[in-house]
Amino acid sequence: MALEVTDGFDAANGLAGGEDLPIFSVEPVQLQFSLAADFVAGQVANNVIVLALSNGRILRIDLNRAEDIDDIDLPKKPSEVGVIRRMFLDPTASHLLICTAMGENYYLHSQSKHPRPLGRLRGVTIQSVAWNPSHPTASTREILIGAADGNIYEAFIETSNEFYKKEVKHLKNLHTLPDGPITGLWVDDLQGTPDMRRVVIGTQSRLFHLTGRISHGHDGSGSVYTRLFDGEQPVVHEVARSAAGNPSSVVVSPDPPTKNSRENDAIDRAYAWLNPQGVFHGKLLSSPIDSNLGAKVFSESKFIPRSQIATVEVGGKRKPSPETIDAILLTQWHIVSLVGDRVVTTNRLTGDIVSEHRVLLQGHKPIGFSVDMQENTFWLFTSGGIYEIVVRDEDRNVWQILMKMNQFETALIHASTQTQKETVAAAFGDHLASKGHWGQAATIYGRSNKPFEDIALSIIDNNQPDALRQFLLTKLAATKKSAIMQRVMIASWLIEVFMTKLNTLDDTIITQAELSEELNPKESRRLLETLRKEYQDFVNKYKNDLDRRTVYDVISSHGREEELLYFANAVNDYNYVLSYWVQRERWAEALDVLKKQKDTEVFYRYSSVLMTHVAQDLVEILMRHPELKVKSLIPALLDYNRNFGSGPISQNQALRYLNYTIYQLNSKDTAVHNTLVSIYASHPSKDESGLLSYLQAQGEEPLYDPDFALRLCIQHHRTLSCVHIYTSMGQYLQAVDLALSHNETELAAVIADRPMDNRQLRKRLWLAIARKVISQSNGIKAAIEFLKRCELLKIEDLIPFFPDFVVIDDFKEEICGALEDYSRNIDALKKEMDESSQTATNIKVDIAALDHRYAIVEPGEKCYVCWLPLLSRQFFVFPCQHSFHSDCLGRKVLEQAGMGKSSRIKELQMQIHKGTVSGAKREAVVAELDSLVASACILCSDFAIKRIDEPFISRNDNIHEWDV
Repeated sequence: MALEVTDGFDAANGLAGGEDLPIFSVEPVQLQFSLAADFVAGQVANNVIVLALSNGRILRIDLNRAEDIDDIDLPKKPSEVGVIRRMFLDPTASHLLICTAMGENYYLHSQSKHPRPLGRLRGVTIQSVAWNPSHPTASTREILIGAADGNIYEAFIETSNEFYKKEVKHLKNLHTLPDGPITGLWVDDLQGTPDMRRVVIGTQSRLFHLTGRISHGHDGSGSVYTRLFDGEQPVVHEVARSAAGNPSSVVVSPDPPTKNSRENDAIDRAYAWLNPQGVFHGKLLSSPIDSNLGAKVFSESKFIPRSQIATVEVGGKRKPSPETIDAILLTQWHIVSLVGDRVVTTNRLTGDIVSEHRVLLQGHKPIGFSVDMQENTFWLFTSGGIYEIVVRDEDRNVWQILMKMNQFETALIHASTQTQKETVAAAFGDHLASKGHWGQAATIYGRSNKPFEDIALSIIDNNQPDALRQFLLTKLAATKKSAIMQRVMIASWLIEVFMTKLNTLDDTIITQAELSEELNPKESRRLLETLRKEYQDFVNKYKNDLDRRTVYDVISSHGREEELLYFANAVNDYNYVLSYWVQRERWAEALDVLKKQKDTEVFYRYSSVLMTHVAQDLVEILMRHPELKVKSLIPALLDYNRNFGSGPISQNQALRYLNYTIYQLNSKDTAVHNTLVSIYASHPSKDESGLLSYLQAQGEEPLYDPDFALRLCIQHHRTLSCVHIYTSMGQYLQAVDLALSHNETELAAVIADRPMDNRQLRKRLWLAIARKVISQSNGIKAAIEFLKRCELLKIEDLIPFFPDFVVIDDFKEEICGALEDYSRNIDALKKEMDESSQTATNIKVDIAALDHRYAIVEPGEKCYVCWLPLLSRQFFVFPCQHSFHSDCLGRKVLEQAGMGKSSRIKELQMQIHKGTVSGAKREAVVAELDSLVASACILCSDFAIKRIDEPFISRNDNIHEWDV
């Protein structure tokens, strides 16, 4: 069970934020086994505890598997080698050095249970060990050993199962100090460079810091530290000597816990040197890597006198105690000291005592502290038990301490909550402002919780516009997105601040006045560009927090055109930018803005004015946007066309764009096509080639409105185009008449040949052409030659068009040719009449022969319907030799005949059956019935054709009759 903190120190435990647990507590470890002797030494590393007992036994306990305990004995009895005096365990718990009171030293590897004597180290009283910083596990590699006689050795130890091989592969005496025992050693790499080492050596009165390069070779064949010890001079810190035997040691802080590591924060290890005067401590800085490093480390270190740690409470006050400090250890921020029977914790930053615990029971003696460097745990060993010094959130108040010490940057790193960070920032800002560093203070203020108005007024009162701008920028970045109004107000204020500063710099440049000895117009121009870039970055980053109308008003009031347009472009307010340039008739700038535009409404809105002034460039831009609705641009195109006047039609940009949309984009919009026709037709030029080419390209299903196009062409006297439209509409008479009215005889002839399937219409068209040609022809012969192009015209058709006094010799040949044609036609008709007469005679002969036609019926002939003997009752025989009973034939005819015919057959059959008719009338009824029933054979006439969809086999037929 954990021991309670001594009364009077609760307030010093650093309880904060409602924490109900002290930073430090000392908790005994409950042993699950019985001991036959007292503890004499103990070490912890990598969650492994190694204990030495007074009877010479060594216990090795893995805290991850506490039920497994290795019980190890030394090769010789304690009476022969002495009681175990001290043990040294490396941070990986792989290597253990065991030292006895008689100078015998042993080595034990984690994979072995048999300590091996170190013969080459016999008689060396080991006081301290510096393990290799690379933490090897197979061997120790190069380590430093400090002895009680002041010697420092370099050793290379490895385990060996062979008798003839020694564990100490290499041993060399590097240096001897006259100060007495080497009470502390530490070695580490500098900035991760294996060849650069730092060695810290502690004695009772002096502390050495040695930095330099070591030799290569890690196989134990030679010394690597000789180069460092022989070639470099250490930096020494010395205290007054005291009586021998006072405790002394050098300790360092463990690896920082992962959960508390700060991003981008390279934490230097802390060190502490316990000497008779007190504790000298500081950071093991890692730069600069030269001989000055030791001087810097010692200069930044602090000293806590023994009297400040070893104190007792008397009358509610703490007074120095004559007790010595027996041992110390370092956590990340505290020094833990063993003073008598008490564990005293002191804050390294302030030197104040944080907690005090009485832990030694009566009859128990302290052995010392041990630190698990990798697992960041702390232990106290006594002769009667083991205690864990539990550290809980020890940096909880570090930020406050650092803030009070004006170490604000470090305090910000260790502040864990937003409130803590803001509090430190407020104090940091005040500190910088008090020293006149307003620029830095403004940035820090922006992340603080100091009232906004207090900071702003303070900056304004001290006439620091640049600091105000920096403060507002930082504050805006730190303000939550949900605080919309605050962000809008700060961003709007920043616009005002930016404009004021820009105007000030412009005034400086214009007036060529120097603001100070260091600032001149050239510098002002550089600052102006820098500030303009800062403004642009601000707008791009916070454009969503800016109210457009407010920003326009503020910038306009300062007359900052460039900044105004930059903002409008940044927020994609192209309407504003375009309107701005258009109002100033800056067409090039307006087009530059339009090139970046994707909003189609902007094109529609400004197309009219831009077509009027920069039509060609605008059309280039429009042609790069096929998504535009051309119909919405038609008003602009027509307005441009009205202003275009009588310029060359090839340069008409409206026609250029319309042709692009029709031929490249395949526009089907009738309005677009009508606009093109309108522009073509209304142009003053008499050239119809463009319009006619378009009309001809439209084919038989034009996309323009023919009636609209026809009215325009008639209005603007576009004859050829009108003719083409009439033709496309199928109004050939109107087309020919229009062509002839403009003396376009050839065109009329082409049109007249169009209706090839309507001979009457074609002849009518050619007669109209004939009238025109004959009336205008100077020679009848030439007119007749022209009219020969139509084979439908005869000379008799043309005679009415000739003048009354025309000379017959002009078309004598044509008349003779016509008469010859008539003669040939008359002969052909006579021949046809003779052939028809002969055919009629043959028909009469055939009819007469029918009366003598007969058919032979064999005795076994059967009816083709019922397949019964045909002669059994009345029957019919057809010329095709098919024969049927009269009733069977009648039944089949009724099935196939139409409604009218079948009704008539039934009616006649009823009259015969009932006998309602007699004599000649009955004969007539029978004759009519026979003619209806026996008009054709039902197997090879139209009746058979109508039965094409009937199957060969019916339901009543025997399907096996069709088997093959």
